[in-house]
Parts: sequence; C-alpha cells; structure tokens
Amino acid sequence: MSFFALISCTLAGNAQQEQTHIKQWSLKECLAYAQQHNITLNNLRLAKQSADQNLISAKASVLPDLNASASQNATHYGTAQGDAGKSINLNGSAGLNSSVTLFNGGTLRADIRQSQLAAEMADLDVSEAGNDLYLQIIQAYTNIMLDKETIVYAQDLVQTSQAQTEQMDQQYKAGAAAKKDLIQLQAQLASDQYTLTSAKNAERQDKITLKQLLQLPVDSAFDIVKADTTFALAAIPSLHEVIQDAINKRPEIKNSLLNIENSKLDLKKAKAGYLPVISLNGGIGTNYNNGTNIGTFRQFDNNFYQQIGITATIPLFSRKVNQTNVAKSNIAIKQAELDLLNTKTILSQTVEKAYINTQNAYSQYDASAEQLNYNKEAYRIAGEELRVGSANTVEYIQQKNLYIQALQAYTQAKYSAMLSLNVFNFYKGDFLENQQ
Repeated sequence: MSFFALISCTLAGNAQQEQTHIKQWSLKECLAYAQQHNITLNNLRLAKQSADQNLISAKASVLPDLNASASQNATHYGTAQGDAGKSINLNGSAGLNSSVTLFNGGTLRADIRQSQLAAEMADLDVSEAGNDLYLQIIQAYTNIMLDKETIVYAQDLVQTSQAQTEQMDQQYKAGAAAKKDLIQLQAQLASDQYTLTSAKNAERQDKITLKQLLQLPVDSAFDIVKADTTFALAAIPSLHEVIQDAINKRPEIKNSLLNIENSKLDLKKAKAGYLPVISLNGGIGTNYNNGTNIGTFRQFDNNFYQQIGITATIPLFSRKVNQTNVAKSNIAIKQAELDLLNTKTILSQTVEKAYINTQNAYSQYDASAEQLNYNKEAYRIAGEELRVGSANTVEYIQQKNLYIQALQAYTQAKYSAMLSLNVFNFYKGDFLENQQ
C-alpha cells in the first residue's frame, strides 16, 4: 500500500470514528444546557446576586454604627508656653462614637422591603429571559427535525429518480424510448438532487442556529437525537384554562405585581418626608496636652468623658419637595397598575394567538395528510404506467411534482402542528415536564 493511500485510510478511519462520537442532543438536554451556560442568563444571575447584597446592606442599615477616632498634634512656639515651660506643645485625643436611627417614618423598613422586591424581581428577570430562550430553542430544534425528515424523503426521491433514469437509459439504448423522455428524467433527477442538497444545507444552517443559542464552541460536533417522526394530534387544552395558568405562573405577571408593591413603598417613603427623624448618638473619649505638669496617663484619666444625646430633625418647610414626591409616587402607582393590565393583555393575546395557530396547524395537518394520500397513490400508479409504457414521461413528472408538493406540505404542516402545540403547552406550563 502506498504512503498516500495509507494516509487516506487513516484519515477516513479517524473521520468515521469522530462521526460515531458526535453527541446527540435531546430537546430536554438542549434546554438544560442553555439554562446553565447561556451568557445572558448568567449575567442576569449575577445581577440577582448583586441585588441580594443590596438586601444585606439594607437590613444592616437599622443597626447602630461605631467609629473610632484618634489624633496627635505638635505645635512649635517661639517662647516657652504653659506650666511646663515648653516651646513644643504636644496634644492628642482618642474616642469612640456611635449613632442609631430611632425613627424615620418607616423609611428603613420600606428600604428593606424594596431590596427584597428587587431581589425577587431580579430572579424573575432570569425566568423571563429563560422563557424567551426556551422558545427560540424549541423553534430551532423543531426546524432541524423538519430538515432531517425532508432529507429522508429527498433521498428516497433521488433513489427513485436514479432507478427510473437508468431504466429509461437502457430503453433508449435498446431503441424502445425517445431521447426526449430520457432527458426529461435526467432533468427530474437533477431537480431531486437539488432538493436534497437544499435540505442538507438547511439542516446545517439550523444546527448552527441552535449551537449559537446554546453557545457551544464553533468547532464542536453537534447533532440531535433521532426523533420519532410519528405525530398524533393531541387534544388542544382550553384557551381559558391556559390563559389563567399563564397569568398565574408567568414571571412577567409576577414582576408587574411586585412593581406595584414597590411603587406603593415609594409612596410610603415620600409621606415619611413629612415626619421627624429621631436619632440617638453617644460617644466616649479622652485627650491630653504636654503643656501642663500633669502626667499623660493622669490626663487621660482626668479628661475621660462620656456623652449621649438625642437628635430630632423636624421638617418645617421643604419647598414642596415632599408634596411633589407624594404626587409623583401616586402617579407611579397608577402607571404600575396600567403596566400590569398591559402585561396581562399582551400575554392573553399571545396565548390566544398560539391557540389559533395550533388550531390552524391541526387543520392544515389533516388536510395535507389527506392530500398526500391521494397524490401518493396517483404517483404510484403513474410510476407503474411509466414502467409498462402506458404513460409518457411528461405525465409521470407532472404527477411526481404534485406528489413532492403534497409531501412537502404534509411535512411542513406536521412540524408546524408539533411546534404550535409545544408553544401553546409552554404557556400552560406543561411543556418541560413532557420532554425526554
């Protein structure tokens, strides 16, 4: 065996081995992988962690603070100063100070609750983005399933065309068929091969789309599991039931509800601007000065002090700041309530559209299945007639094209119905539990 032949065999063997090790992904695996590795989702999770830290800080704001201070100063005079008669004076001080807010109209409690709401809303943002990503993955995965089935029937058409072209070629060489008939079959074979190539290209492109959604490396081998291509029309859930489930479960609705509560807390804080702020403060400290004849440690002891006090800040005139804040907070509450109503309306319309799409897809699937059955039988009969010579090539190709169109319509309708039902069930919340 030559060197180049050996290299070719080795490369072919490696390629075949690599092909056998391509991971085949189920839809459930795709969804789970995207949930863990999608960059957008992970960024939102980091935002959730940041919101959690803000909550910790808000809870700690009700605690007293504690600060230590210390100072040391040196002063030079032209003549001796003080009882000690020194021209360089040294003095220092040290102390501890603490303060705590006793009353501020409930602002601190409102801040804590708003921080809790922010953390919950950040978590819901992750869920919202995850839902959007899931729908994109479902669409891309279904497209690949459609591509694979299209490739299967396109390969079957190519094989049939090749066999018929070879048969017609033999008849032409034997003088039993016209060259025109042979050329027509050769043209049909080229058309079928083009259809097969287009289907393979579509599969490659849709795989790239899904890999990008999963954010897999560019050079990673990727395929989906061999899916069951049979499809039975399942019962469509009640529209009213799905709308209610979506309103009760969807994160965008929960986010809007939390936003209303957050706006009401802003109103509470705005009203607190009319109330006094009461704080307690205290401290201990001491100091010394070397300008006296008293020793440093004795001065520390003699000058040691403790102090405690209460401070009340009473708003008398805020140049209508408080009044404006209250008015704006009331407006924000009404806006949040309208946002909730709008979110419910959009969600209901989206679910209704998914419901209608599912109904339409089911109707198209039934009609295309019946159309395919008739065209398949007519195509079979035309093939038999062409084989025995009782039909011409033009009639056969016309019937074959009708069959191809019916097969394409049926395949498209089948996966459209499958996708529509999955999307509709997704809004109901039953989709993920049913995936393998």
